[in-house]
Amino acid sequence: MTPNPYLDDDLVALAGHARRFATERIAPGFQERDRTRVLDRALMREMGEMGFIAPELAPAQGGQGMGCLAAGVIHEEIARADLSLSYINLLASLNGQILADHGQPEVAGPWLQRLTRGEALLAIALTEPRGGSDAANLRLRIERVGDSYVINGEKTSISAADQADAIVVFGRTGSVESAAHGVTALLVPGDTPGLTRSRFDCHGQRAIGRGSLFFDDVRVPASHRLGEENAGFVQVMQGFDFSRALIGLQVLAVARVALEETWAWVAQREAFGKPLSAFQGVSHTLADLDTQVEAARLLCLQALWLKDRGAPHSAEAAMCKWWAPKLAYDTIHQCLLMHGHAGYDRGLMEQRLRDVLGFQIGDGTAQIMKTVIARTRAGRKAVPA
Repeated sequence: MTPNPYLDDDLVALAGHARRFATERIAPGFQERDRTRVLDRALMREMGEMGFIAPELAPAQGGQGMGCLAAGVIHEEIARADLSLSYINLLASLNGQILADHGQPEVAGPWLQRLTRGEALLAIALTEPRGGSDAANLRLRIERVGDSYVINGEKTSISAADQADAIVVFGRTGSVESAAHGVTALLVPGDTPGLTRSRFDCHGQRAIGRGSLFFDDVRVPASHRLGEENAGFVQVMQGFDFSRALIGLQVLAVARVALEETWAWVAQREAFGKPLSAFQGVSHTLADLDTQVEAARLLCLQALWLKDRGAPHSAEAAMCKWWAPKLAYDTIHQCLLMHGHAGYDRGLMEQRLRDVLGFQIGDGTAQIMKTVIARTRAGRKAVPA
């Protein structure tokens, strides 16, 4: 790992530890998991035993108390071997923070322990069929009935929809006119009666998968509420700055390994009596992409460094989310082309290209991220919705 100002010796050693595990245990099954669309639960438990899942959580919550940068360096090493499998880390860190900060200890505590041990996978259900980027414009209905909440409606394009053991669900408890201030979040166990699921046939990230969730009079205790009633969106959405930086590291890790392989390829592959790397049309293109990938990675690490210090980082996180997925896709695309027919064949490079593409769609589009940046810089009143 190249030295940089955000990673001390301990974090570099942690990254090396994670890379060895990822290389030996995760990488060999990369293509098979894509083919079968099966998430390896035994491998997930191994990751938990190694302390690789949500290490930023406090020890009392099942974590290692290691900070968000530690989560980031582990996350990118797992993604380097298999982006789809690294969704385990992404979902655990996002949902783990939500449960730790907003859940009632007697409910959230056991789930956090299972989460960090790799015994449970949690999904987050925000997107609905009628709108993706307009995240606060929800129609799924949550009604208070005595000591319970009753849920009716649909969520769609949810990562791990058909595999999650529990789901963080956002729904409307207030009026439609109240927008974000009428949204409540609940923790819904996956075996709750009235909850059914479907799975899409997506281009990439096939081991983790995406799908829809259908709620038909799904009833959960009021103790499963996350945050205050009607304030779930405002409170819980703060955690997305963390996941946006993690996503940046996730996709850039895939781009970095693609670059490493392509540099080696063009150095030994010959045309017209010279290695391909001797041609500036090849080497300068790779050098340009390599430069941008290194810069984007530093931006992601900076965002996590700021979070660990309690400093504002919304703009930096949004920069990570819009830039890194596009850059990663463009980089892997060029690497695939430089491998010629070997790259076009079904294999590592084309699977990486399919896997990173989804992040230009989900978890906040580039346009939404640029609006976040603009509001942070110019002020929300100067950049209205």
